[in-house]
Amino acid sequence: MMLALTRVGAACRTRLAAAPRALGVAQGPPLAMSVRSLQLENGYVQAMYQEWMQDPSSVHQSWDNYFRSANLGSPSLLSSVQTSPVNEKTVSDHMNVHKLIRAYQVRGHLIAKLDPLQLQNQDHIVTKDLIYDMSSLASYGFLESDLDQTLKLPNTTFIGGDRSDLTLRDILQRLKDVYCGSIGVEFMFINDREQCQWIRQRFEVPGAGTLTPAEKKQLLIRLLRATRFEEFLAKKWSSEKRFGVEGCEMLVPALRTIVDCSSVMGVDAITLGMPHRGRLNVLVNVIRKGLDEVFCQFDSKLEPQEEGSGDVKYHLGMSHQHINRLSGRKLKLSLVANPSHLEAVGPVVQGKTRAEQFYRGDTEGKQVMSVLIHGDAAFAGQGVVYETFHLSDLPAYTTHGTIHLVVNNQIGFTTDPRSSRSSPYCTDVARVVNAPIFHVNADDPEAVTHVCRVAAEWRNTFHKDVVVDLVGYRRNGHNEVDEPMFTQPFMYKRVARQVPVLKQYSDALIKEGVITGQEYKTEVSKFDQICEDAYASSKDEKLQRTSQWIDSPWHGFFGPDGRPQSMWTPPSGVPEEILEHIGKAASSVPAPDFNIHPGLMRVLRSRAEMVKNRTADWALAEYMAFGSLLKEGVHVRLSGQDVERGTFSHRHHVLHDQNVDKKTLVPMKNLWPSQAPYTVCNSSLSEYGVLGFELGFAMSSPHALVCWEAQFGDFNNMAQCIIDQFISSGQAKWLRQNGIVLLLPHGMEGMGPEHSSARLERFLQMCTDDPDVFPKIGEHFDVRQIFESNWTVANCSTPANYFHILRRQILLPFRKPLILATPKSLLRLPEARSSFADMMPGTSFRRVIPEEGPAAKDPGEVRRLIFCCGKVYYDLVRERDARGMQGLVAICRLEQLSPFPHDLVRDEALRYPAAELVWCQEEHKNQGFFAHVHPRVRTAISQSRPLWYVGRDAASAPATGNKYLHNMESERFLAKAFHLDAFKGI
Repeated sequence: MMLALTRVGAACRTRLAAAPRALGVAQGPPLAMSVRSLQLENGYVQAMYQEWMQDPSSVHQSWDNYFRSANLGSPSLLSSVQTSPVNEKTVSDHMNVHKLIRAYQVRGHLIAKLDPLQLQNQDHIVTKDLIYDMSSLASYGFLESDLDQTLKLPNTTFIGGDRSDLTLRDILQRLKDVYCGSIGVEFMFINDREQCQWIRQRFEVPGAGTLTPAEKKQLLIRLLRATRFEEFLAKKWSSEKRFGVEGCEMLVPALRTIVDCSSVMGVDAITLGMPHRGRLNVLVNVIRKGLDEVFCQFDSKLEPQEEGSGDVKYHLGMSHQHINRLSGRKLKLSLVANPSHLEAVGPVVQGKTRAEQFYRGDTEGKQVMSVLIHGDAAFAGQGVVYETFHLSDLPAYTTHGTIHLVVNNQIGFTTDPRSSRSSPYCTDVARVVNAPIFHVNADDPEAVTHVCRVAAEWRNTFHKDVVVDLVGYRRNGHNEVDEPMFTQPFMYKRVARQVPVLKQYSDALIKEGVITGQEYKTEVSKFDQICEDAYASSKDEKLQRTSQWIDSPWHGFFGPDGRPQSMWTPPSGVPEEILEHIGKAASSVPAPDFNIHPGLMRVLRSRAEMVKNRTADWALAEYMAFGSLLKEGVHVRLSGQDVERGTFSHRHHVLHDQNVDKKTLVPMKNLWPSQAPYTVCNSSLSEYGVLGFELGFAMSSPHALVCWEAQFGDFNNMAQCIIDQFISSGQAKWLRQNGIVLLLPHGMEGMGPEHSSARLERFLQMCTDDPDVFPKIGEHFDVRQIFESNWTVANCSTPANYFHILRRQILLPFRKPLILATPKSLLRLPEARSSFADMMPGTSFRRVIPEEGPAAKDPGEVRRLIFCCGKVYYDLVRERDARGMQGLVAICRLEQLSPFPHDLVRDEALRYPAAELVWCQEEHKNQGFFAHVHPRVRTAISQSRPLWYVGRDAASAPATGNKYLHNMESERFLAKAFHLDAFKGI
């Protein structure tokens, strides 16, 4: 028995001597363990520790590191231990100090005094192991008599300042002051020791965050201006909605601090996004919008000078450049306009920021940065926040760190946190990217200022996201005419008793002697007079012009009056040698030592054959469109899920070496010696966030083709908010043009209801052209028609037309979004190929492709004219040929559905006077294009002839999931399309 125990003991000693990791010990001691507790598990640890104290080289290097991390290896301590036995309690106490300090660093924020109203619900928070009374000392192995014992501080804390030891009493007090006061710091989940040490140093060093008297006075004045601005609005327009920031007025000084610190560190452009609450205050006191320009918007009698619907005042954006007083540097601040759909603006801001960094060559985000302001309920509840965070460190999407400032009112409209989230904090979503989170009581102005300085320094040091949780309250209801006592009586009784932060802080500074009572009154009177003067001048103002409030004008793109300098678009064809050059690059193996997949080699050989025959399929036509634009200096960016290869394995813009990991080539980047940059990037599995990002990217420059491709067309459902609130109506509301392109694979291929329809009927429903008005035809009618529309919706049937519409998007003298249905089966359909001649000089996009076969040669004999668009054209041609009806039925393709080509449709109908008019689509009758096309065709032909429908019957789902039923439906509507007596007598 003794022999067995000895062997077991020897084995344990060998395991322990090898490395402390055998006990779960990583670098540095775990605070849940002490040498004493390890001794209980294995008796050899204490002996090993004593050996190490005599001779550090006598133990394994990992144990040497472990013991040294406790700072017990100082020469003075070693010398004392070498002449006397180790005091086990001394060792234990020093190890327990680690545990104690770590407990405050990890969980101190849970009992910090963050809530000005002292209402925070903490039923779900465990804080029993944090010391607030003497009875808790025992859990750390201390007695009350130990409070005045001096203990060595570990190197994972800075609470000692210049001292390396403190009494236990002082350690406890300093930990409480740092981690359980007005600031709660969440950071110990960060898996980078340098970053953790950096944060500790910013908060733990005694005196950290102390402001000078001059800084305190400046802070008071900023708080005064934010508070008195809200009070002035409330006095003048008591019944108007303005979504004031009362209860969290420190938002404005917090932002000013972030802006100042960032400017000092070299940033010269900041893009901001925020919800409606506090926006007017931020516009005035941060972005520097004129007070009179704000006040005039409250006058219901003033008429707007701009076109479009406009938007409410608390949705508008602004761009302004000024000299920052603290840094002496030029600084541009842009607040992006946004809707009431909370958090939707977040990815848009990120995309805009990334674009400005890209065009400046700011590869590390040192010049351009973003700040996002959130509400607490929205930050926790809106999924786009999570999507946006996951873009933060992706190579093609990172903005190199964003400062997130949460205006935490502890309520969402009428819903308190217990009903709106399952996590302890509204900010817990930020932990997904290990962003440090600084919670701070908004009624402690100096703590807020310190936290914002640290946040700005963090972002500009590590270029990673950081969150400031500004915990305040909402003094009024959801808006100024709302009654919050209906649903939150307990909270709003506290709010009614709460002394405003300006009163608290001004009294404190007067008492402290930083400012006198008379000086404070003078500052109040001075700002009040500024407001009164602006109010008087606003009576003569009209709503401000575009340049005063859009977030970033495209300088030089428009004429002096803000309109396009012409309404002419040159032909979009390119010389044959350019097409051939691009085609060869698209079909060549880039290097002899690059190992191409055999299947891809077949694709490249097929492309080479097409180039030889002077034809192009869909993928090659796209390659030529992008490549020719790059030659002309146009940056092309293609983003979305799996766009590098293409969902349908047709694109292959990024080639992967089959034998070397991460060895890739992008031939498009090296087509020409001095071409524009080409960006193709697979996105995260997000639609809402990524489409918002690309919209923001396109917002920054009109000289770029920015495309977002949905994996399948119906996936745009997940980004409907961006489509509805920004893309469709953005110009009307905010006078901001945008040329983003949405590529939406669409077509009834028998693949079931989820991957058939891009729901184009929804896009068409939002088009602005009047179905009952035939537009005035004149010079450059097609271009003027696009200019007067909110976007273009097209469904091309040929690669050449796809080539032209992409190039036209850049050649237009203005920018409009392009909604483009793209094919699936047509990608490889032999008939769906175009000749180089259709893409050469003199050619351009064809809004309508008329019948060009036998029926066109004898139009008087044609008995039916079928209008259609997209893939169904090839099905109709196949059916017509099979029935031998080439001379009896003409087929006309509408390539552009909005703006509707009234002139060309009218001409086609007049061309076949004896023909019945039919609209044929493969989609269901209540979906697809019929509801849009029907009234417009009738208007185009003056309602002289009926337009019959041929297609699938109305249905709730986009397509059947049964292949047999799909085929039967297709056969049925194709047969009806060519049954010439089908509509007789109806």
